[in-house]
Amino acid sequence: MGLFSFSYDKPGPGVSPDTPRKRGVARLLEVLGRDMGPFFKAGFLAVLGALPYIVGVALSVMTHSLLVLMVAAILGGMIAAPQIVGMADTVLRSLRDEPGFWWHTYRRTWKINARASLIPGAVFGLIFGGEIFLYTHLASMQAGTGIITMLLLAVLLSLGVSNYIWAQIALLNLPFFTILKNGMFLFLAYLPVSLGATVVLAVYWGAVVLLFPISFPVLLLTNFWLPMVPSLLIVYTALDKSFEIEKTLKEQQAESAESNS
Repeated sequence: MGLFSFSYDKPGPGVSPDTPRKRGVARLLEVLGRDMGPFFKAGFLAVLGALPYIVGVALSVMTHSLLVLMVAAILGGMIAAPQIVGMADTVLRSLRDEPGFWWHTYRRTWKINARASLIPGAVFGLIFGGEIFLYTHLASMQAGTGIITMLLLAVLLSLGVSNYIWAQIALLNLPFFTILKNGMFLFLAYLPVSLGATVVLAVYWGAVVLLFPISFPVLLLTNFWLPMVPSLLIVYTALDKSFEIEKTLKEQQAESAESNS
């Protein structure tokens, strides 16, 4: 969406710029207390967007069809991706304490980011769908420890890298392969925080997959906000250092104030 186009002519709730920023759990509780409503609404839209993906991948598992998996994962991933990026954008704006009315900002940024999210949605939709399909067929494959270990590592890597992918689409206007390369570099360069965020995502989505369909009603409530808020909070400092998020925002805000004066 271009780094970080935002209209300051729409005031909204926020925090004082002079307020010291909390850290860790205190920071998590602060953003949840302030922005739980937007988180839930953006996450619920992401769940609605992911329904074709969920149904399609579940159908491929039940029918043991790779063809159904490929169609469902690619098309379903493309349908789900704009809403996932919208959720990421909502979280990132909260983490940088950006004022604004959620629905106004969400609609505008969704339109800007929708097209850029389609290829990442197809690619990661296929990756995650393939991992789920393989997991559900481990018994019939009589998979050994080596295959199970490789599958686990692939799941962790794809979760960790995708966390950076959605954030970059929300922040930057770059080709997909550049975003993918950046995601890999960021994951490795900030490995401790990347692993921390990955554990959060793996525990949540692992529980959803392992307990599905029993987990589906819970998914409607916790949707995408529950894993995404803490995972992006963990890697936010890395993102800010790499892309100078807040410095760029301050410069744009100053330029906007000068042009309006």
